[in-house]
This record gives sequence, structure tokens and C-alpha cells, in this order.
Amino acid sequence: MRVSASSDSNSGGKNLVVYDEPTSVLGLYKSPSPTAVEEKPLVSAPSGGDNNQFPSDDHAMRSMDWDSIMRELELDDDSTPNLKPNFPPSAHFAVVDPPLPVFPDHLNPAEEGGGFDIIEDLIRVVDCVDTDELQHAHVILSRLNQRLRSPIGRPLLRAAFYFKEALGSLLSGSNRNQNRLTSWTEIVERIRAIKEFSGLSPIPLFSHFTANQAILDSLHQSSSPFAHIVDFEIGFGGQYASLMREIAEKSSVTGGFLRVTAVVPEEFAVETRLVKENLAQFAADLKIRFQIDFVLMRTFEMLSFKAIRFVEGERTVVLISPAIFHRLNGISGFVNDLRRVSPNVVVFVDSEGWNGISGAGSFQREFVSGLEFYTMVLETLDAAATNGDLVKKIIEALVLRPKITAAVEAAAAKKRQGGGEVTWREAFCAAGMRMVTLSQFVDFQAECLVEKAQVRGFHVAKRQGELVLCWHGRPLVAMSAWRF
Repeated sequence: MRVSASSDSNSGGKNLVVYDEPTSVLGLYKSPSPTAVEEKPLVSAPSGGDNNQFPSDDHAMRSMDWDSIMRELELDDDSTPNLKPNFPPSAHFAVVDPPLPVFPDHLNPAEEGGGFDIIEDLIRVVDCVDTDELQHAHVILSRLNQRLRSPIGRPLLRAAFYFKEALGSLLSGSNRNQNRLTSWTEIVERIRAIKEFSGLSPIPLFSHFTANQAILDSLHQSSSPFAHIVDFEIGFGGQYASLMREIAEKSSVTGGFLRVTAVVPEEFAVETRLVKENLAQFAADLKIRFQIDFVLMRTFEMLSFKAIRFVEGERTVVLISPAIFHRLNGISGFVNDLRRVSPNVVVFVDSEGWNGISGAGSFQREFVSGLEFYTMVLETLDAAATNGDLVKKIIEALVLRPKITAAVEAAAAKKRQGGGEVTWREAFCAAGMRMVTLSQFVDFQAECLVEKAQVRGFHVAKRQGELVLCWHGRPLVAMSAWRF
């Protein structure tokens, strides 16, 4: 649906900044001592409007003592000084285009303390699911439960435990709404884990900084004061803090107006209200006109982009990840519908390690690819938190484990739908999309972020036009920008 542009902004209730990311990587260098900002209590959202899409949890929200909670978690600070020194005229990157590695040779499970037979049993379970031999799958899984009782040991064995648990949930049917946060305690714990992960690893901030800069580069190419971001992976919305600061700083170009439409799963009810009020208050503090709407994933599955309101004269950016392809019946259909919308730029962030096969591989191939990827992520955690076992356990349990569960469920769902879909890159090219050259500042921020992490093994590379965060030569996160 497309209507005429208007500069009216919706009013947001007062709130606190739940998770305020730095404006840029340069801000990380310049702000060792965060400065506190005024803390504001969370208030109830106004009645009416589009909030009726989600079930309300007023009792839980009213019982949150957010002031004390955020002080305890040190999430009420403002560490985003606008400091941007000059950067080098050029950056040099390795160029990588590695083939998808064959599982046993690459991971060498035999070197992981006798883990090869465990991995073989995991793959046997996957094969049984593929062939609908569910009784045999339960027998093998029971044997694995006796051998893998807890997520301890080397990265491969810890990853194997989480994938084993995900398979168990899949077979028992208990994975439905398993990732739903139903209480304020769970929300705060998840925010704490995300903050810890961002402090230890460059993986989360690499995704946010590079995507934000690609979005800003697109917005600055237009004289339109209206910006609309369609976001399929909003999370808690912390990444918009840095984007809003940039828009406020360059308001003479963009007009200081930002509208966000977030497509979210049904279980995202409580977080939706928190994200809306938090970002509205943050925008008000920056004197940015701001609107945010939420569209349920099941609504989008039925109506596609007709479920989203588009405004004539806005500069539209679509931000996607492989997660959307896991939910939909076909990548090609999504891309064809996207072409009708004709956004100014599509920013694609692959932080799940599917290496372009998302939606196109068999259940076994996607399972093995995911196991390999999360083994690498656990390796990076071990390297970054050498004396932080508790912190690692928190990150693994509250950030990585839900992602693993969702990935296994998505791969199994694709198997039930028949699979055989083209890769996202093939679908993009077939629809006439072409890759946009990323700006020099995107490259520079990525290099600064890796340098700031001070963990040997991370490096930035270019791969078929993508900017890639690598771990010892293996891709972890890839970001690219596209347009029709």
C-alpha cells in the first residue's frame, strides 16, 4: 500500500535506552568512560493504534523496575560521542572466495577429544529425520544424551550438544515458541547476554555498523527528507541508536525523519512494546521525527509486501538476513515481490554462516553447515574470553542456543517443503538485482572494529562484492548491498 508522504511523526512515551550502541567503531576508541544519561521510567503505550496486533502483557510490563535493572546491568549509559577523525584514502583487504568445506576434513572431529563418533551419530539422526525413520532417530538420540550430558569441553563438542538438544526438541515437538521471552527477567537476561557478546566479539557490531553505514550511504544519495527502513531482523533495536545519531548529525540532508517497519514473529509480543517506546524516546531526545510499525510474520507470509505501508516520496531501504528465507516457502517468490516494491537499496546481512546455500541445501547439508559455523563462533568466544567461563555460558545459553534451535527447525521445515530452492544470490541475480559498491567508510569501520577487538584470528576480507568478517580465513559474517 502506498500513500502520500507526510512529515507527521508519532509521539512516543518516555523510556530509557535499553542498549545504546556506539555511533561508530571510532566511538569505541574514544570513549573508555561512558557518561550517564538521564534515566526515564517505562510508561504504558498509548491505547489504540497498531498495538492491537500483539497480545499485551501489562502486568509484566508494569512490574518492571527498569531504573534499577538498567543501572545494575550498566545499560543506562551513553557511550556514543560523535568523534570521526579522518581515515586513510584506501583500505587493503584480502580477497577470499572459499568453497564450502567438506565436513569431516575441515572440522577434524577426531582431534576434538574423540568427538568424531558423536558427530557421526548426529548426522545419522539427521538422516533418519530426512527419511522419516523417527523411531531409529530417537534411539540414536537417546545414546547421544548419555554421552553429551552438558555443553562442556572444546567448541565442537559444545556445539554438538546444542545441536543435539535442537534435534531432540524437533523430534519431540517441544521447540514451538521455545525462544519466546515471557517475563521481564528473561528479557533482562537476554539483553545482558547480548551486551556481553558485543563486548567480547566483533561479530554483532560488525553486522550493525556495516549495515548502518550502507543504509546511510543510500540515504545520502537522495534529497528526499523521508527515510523508510523495512527490517526483517530488528531484535531489540539497539542498532538504531547509532543510525539515529548519524541521521541527527546529518539532518540537513535527510530532514531528520525516520520510519521503520519491523516484520517480527508472533512470539515477539513483549519485546515489541519495549522496542517501540525505547526508540521513540531516543528519537525524541535527538529531535528526530520517528515512526515505527510492526507486522506479524504470519501476516507477511499471507500478504507479502502488501502488508507494509509504503509512502510516495520516501527513500526505502530493505534490511534482510537468511532468517526470512527460512520462514517463507520460496526465495524466488520473495525476491519477485521485492522487485515490485523497488526499494532504493537492499542490505543483506548473513550472520548465520549459511554461505549462500540458505534454502537451497538438503537438511543434512544445512545442519552440517550450521554445526561448522557455530563451532567457529564458540572458538571465537574461547579466544576472546580466556578467563570468562561464566560469561561464555551466559552467551551460549541465551544468545547462541536460541539461534541454533531456530536454525535446525528452519532447515527441517525446508525439508518438509521439499527443498531444492535456488540460493539467495541466484535469486537476486535472476530478478535483475545488481550489487552496490560499498563505500570506503564501511571498509574502514570494519577494519577498526576488528583492530579494536584485539583477538588474533579475526580479519576483514572481500568476497564477490561482499564485506566479510572472517575467523582464520573462514567467513563468519557477510554484508552486501543490492539494488534493482
